[in-house]
Amino acid sequence: MDPISERLRARHPQRIDLSLDRMRALCAALGDPQHRLPPVVHVAGTNGKGSTVALIRAIAEAAGLKVHAYTSPHLVRFNERIRLAGKLVEDDQLNAILDRIEAATFDSGGEATVFESTTAAAFLAMAETPADLAVIEVGLGGVLDATNVIERPLLSVITPVDYDHAEFLGTDLAGIASEKAGVLKAGAPGVIGRQREEAFKAIERRAVDVHAPLTVLGVDFDAWAERGGMAFQTAELFMDLPAPALAGAHQIDNAALAVAAALELDLPESAIIEGLRAVRWPARLQRISAGPYGEAAKAAEAELWLDGGHNPHAGRALAAFLAERQARAPRPLALICGMLGNKDAGGFFAALKDSQATVFTVGFDGAAAEPAALAAVARGHGLAATPAGSVGEALDLALRFGAGRVAICGSLYLAGEVLGASPETWPV
Repeated sequence: MDPISERLRARHPQRIDLSLDRMRALCAALGDPQHRLPPVVHVAGTNGKGSTVALIRAIAEAAGLKVHAYTSPHLVRFNERIRLAGKLVEDDQLNAILDRIEAATFDSGGEATVFESTTAAAFLAMAETPADLAVIEVGLGGVLDATNVIERPLLSVITPVDYDHAEFLGTDLAGIASEKAGVLKAGAPGVIGRQREEAFKAIERRAVDVHAPLTVLGVDFDAWAERGGMAFQTAELFMDLPAPALAGAHQIDNAALAVAAALELDLPESAIIEGLRAVRWPARLQRISAGPYGEAAKAAEAELWLDGGHNPHAGRALAAFLAERQARAPRPLALICGMLGNKDAGGFFAALKDSQATVFTVGFDGAAAEPAALAAVARGHGLAATPAGSVGEALDLALRFGAGRVAICGSLYLAGEVLGASPETWPV
């Protein structure tokens, strides 16, 4: 664990307690930095939030804007969560800001969770660093998420809503969508990803209530893969664009949201093209070819992929990507999977049940599911599964058994451990 993460975990409650009261009190004690941010694009949803943030940032930076970004979780270093005018926050600046947050928390007689403290740190750093735009990712939900003290975003974006964090958001899709739709604010346009009908109706109700005009993927604009690139169309225009430099067919929709957001921001087509080509976002179907794991795979003439998706929706995206790779060049397939114990492992493996993959389950630092229990879930969905002691052991087993294509998957925390072993594989 890096020093900043250790500091936060040592001094702030670990729990997730959805409420805005503590966050509002903390921000007030700090002079309400959330009201002093540059224009904000607020991004909510279940899957694709981080990729969409990265795409919007890449396009805006290609247009010459200085862009702040706030995302979570980090992969290797805590500083990845806070980007100031294009650069990751430095340790000295972040520690000084955390000193101020801890003093404000003490003086107000309250407390703040790790995410609330982190979010306040991001807002304070962003308010005190000049920039043209801030792209802020919701942590969990929307209505009661700590980032939702932002009252006047320039634009709100909602990526596809699906099931995740059931212990906080429940298992009713309309209810989950209502929570996510809390980022829609009066008069601020909303750019909405493809949704199931019940999710969209809930989002639409919120938009009507707060008078937020919506632009909806599949209704007001659309995008699709075409001739190795990406076509984007509205009623008024058609753009022949490069495919985003992020693997997976699902990234076309994420890129479509980013392009629609860029048009709302009046960014030029040239910046959209450059941003789609330049975007980077580690651990989202990332090809690993360096470091100890990449070198081991290369020596065995095998492909190695890394993906942090951890719910059924992400499992379906991974399955579609692997099916496309297998159709083009069939190879024995292996999955190295580790997941948090509170995730829907059954839904994740159900999405992959037709892949014919051999599964090796692993643990990682934190509240990971036991590898033996995770393997049993995989076997329950028709997949051959074996627990392993580590990613290295699992990769060795997979390669010795002849796997020609391997995907390490199931958790961003696991992905972070893999990337931490190979710093050259995670520039952001």
